[in-house]
Parts: sequence; structure tokens; C-alpha cells
Amino acid sequence: MAATRETLSITHEGALQALSAAVAHAGKMGVPQCVFIVDSSGETIASIRMDGAKYLSMHTARAKARTAASINASTGAMAPEFGVAAGLASQGSVTHLPGGLPIRFNGRIAGAIGVGSGTGDQDFEVGRAALAAIGADAV
Repeated sequence: MAATRETLSITHEGALQALSAAVAHAGKMGVPQCVFIVDSSGETIASIRMDGAKYLSMHTARAKARTAASINASTGAMAPEFGVAAGLASQGSVTHLPGGLPIRFNGRIAGAIGVGSGTGDQDFEVGRAALAAIGADAV
């Protein structure tokens, strides 16, 4: 049995590049967003609330990023009952809302992005633009 494992983590430079791409894309869409980039353990690397984005979306965007990092998958697919229970059990750190995407390189998780303040489809679109900007795997 191995005593260690190699991990991959998005750098702060990569997080800032993804954040910048997300803001630019949201701006083109005319939908101000809250965006969180976290490492694979769910710790925040970078975040922003664009002018006009909903204040409470800061909380949901962070939960979306943390959830995507934790499950290594996009958010929004779990049953609402499970999502509500998970949200309560985690004191709001986990959500079933769409808008969270894992950040993977060659299939290995390096972090996640959570986007909130638009519709679920708009949140995912902004997140995917950020992934493309840093050369992460498409989700």
C-alpha cells in the first residue's frame, strides 16, 4: 500500500486567467456573475462578484465550486431531495444547483469553478468559457 499520492492543483495564475475569461464571457452575455475558483480540496483560490450580480449568488457560486470539486463532476444532476439534505448537512457548502464544473487536465482534477447569478445554462456557459481559456478538459 502506498503512503503517498501525487495530486494536481490549479495555480493562482491559472485561477486568475480562468476568472478573467469568465468575467469577459459574462460581460459579453450581459449577465453579471459571481465566480469562484477552488482547488481540488474546495479551498478558494480566486473569486469575484461582478457589478450587478446577486449578492446571495456569492454563497451559491462557492457551494457549486466546492460541490464540483468534491464529487469531481458537474453540479445540477443530483435529485433535489438529496441536494437539499446535503446542503443542510454541510451547512450550505454543498448544492444541487447547476453551475459548478470540475477543472480537469487530462482527466485529473485540479480544482473547480462555480458560477452563479444567471440561469443554470448561463452559469454553465460562463464556466465552460473559463475552462476553455486555461486549456482544461471540456465538461
